[in-house]
Amino acid sequence: MTSRRDFLKNAALASAGVAVGTNAFSAASYRRIVGANDRVRVGIIGFSDRFRSSLAPSFSDHAKELNFEFMGVSDLWNRRRDEAEAFMKGKPYAASEFVKARNNEELLARKDVDAVIISTADFQHALHCAEAVKSGRDVYVEKPFAETLEDAKVALKAVEGSKQIVQVGSQRRSAPNYWAAYEYIKSGKFGDITTVEMTWNVNQPGRWRRKELVSQIRKEDTDWDRFLMNRPKVGWNPRYYLEFRLFYPYSSGIPGQWMAHQIDTVHWFSGLDAPRNVVANGGIYTWKDGRTNVDTFSAAFEYGPVDDKSKGFQVIYSSRFNNEAGGVKEYYYSNGGMINLDTNKITSEGGLKEKDAKGMGLQANLLPEMSLKTGDKIATDANTGADPMTSLHMRNWMECIRSRKETNAPARVGFNHSVANIMATQALHTGKRVNWDPKKKEIVLS
Repeated sequence: MTSRRDFLKNAALASAGVAVGTNAFSAASYRRIVGANDRVRVGIIGFSDRFRSSLAPSFSDHAKELNFEFMGVSDLWNRRRDEAEAFMKGKPYAASEFVKARNNEELLARKDVDAVIISTADFQHALHCAEAVKSGRDVYVEKPFAETLEDAKVALKAVEGSKQIVQVGSQRRSAPNYWAAYEYIKSGKFGDITTVEMTWNVNQPGRWRRKELVSQIRKEDTDWDRFLMNRPKVGWNPRYYLEFRLFYPYSSGIPGQWMAHQIDTVHWFSGLDAPRNVVANGGIYTWKDGRTNVDTFSAAFEYGPVDDKSKGFQVIYSSRFNNEAGGVKEYYYSNGGMINLDTNKITSEGGLKEKDAKGMGLQANLLPEMSLKTGDKIATDANTGADPMTSLHMRNWMECIRSRKETNAPARVGFNHSVANIMATQALHTGKRVNWDPKKKEIVLS
């Protein structure tokens, strides 16, 4: 089995030579400028569960109004290509001649693709994004943006060296309640952030398992070597292919899948790009089914200004698969109280009371209670089943393709959450405190 050290070394070398650094695609030379009234034709890269359950419904909410359509799919598994064709048949937001491409090269070589939505395996997002922007396409790419720092750098460089519109799937950045929290913090009324507590708990032995599909998929129906990309070349393993979230280095599991959403709000609300350091712990304590990614995870981050170590705050994150008590929570604390993004309330809970302040010659500090604005219900043509945050996030991407303005979650947002995720994963795997060097843009172990 490839060691983690060997994997990181090989990944760095492979990333440097990946096709995005070559003239592999000629599409950029004939990239069509989308006019105000032109239909925007979108390709699907990875016909995933996430795409079917949320991304496609969110797209359908706005496709008619904004004149967008799905023109085709790229997926390595022939079954997924056929499923995509059947899913799109008769949909008003899909082209009547729906294209089925065996891989991204086939899809991106076509002239009738203006943009792509990427929902492939976690470790593939960054390089697939880089491929797409190099070919002259706008991109919606699911999080996590990257699972190695090397891949994150490749993708960010490709995006920032292009004129393409990129939206990372950190959909909280398009949600009204999160915007209200951000604006309240930025107004100064909240005070300095002192602590952030986050949890994401479920009790689901089947989370990220695909037992039936694992028994059905055949190597000859996929392109295994292409799937592995710059990961170590190993023999066919249907669990790696379909249950990748349970296995490193195809996914970090909890950090990349769940923590990525919540840690991104820390960066957004604080204006900080990355933690100063992180320690982490966890293990496979309950679901011993061959997985290598932990079912229980906790991490403590220190955030603060790079040039002033006397200022800062701590983020405490925990997640487990074996008991759902606590659910999904996001609590921001200041000396005067808290923002509860579960209830969307600002309260004085935990704030400095008069009896405790007076003895030290201080004034009480208690926030006034108020509710965060949650926005109006999203107008849709039909009951598509899209979740509101993703629908708003998808619309923001679609509108930015029209306006050529920056999205709510551009590539650097994805790079930053990836840095935090990768640091936490390294802390978990090494048992050491992991530090971020903002000048060198490197991760350093204590």
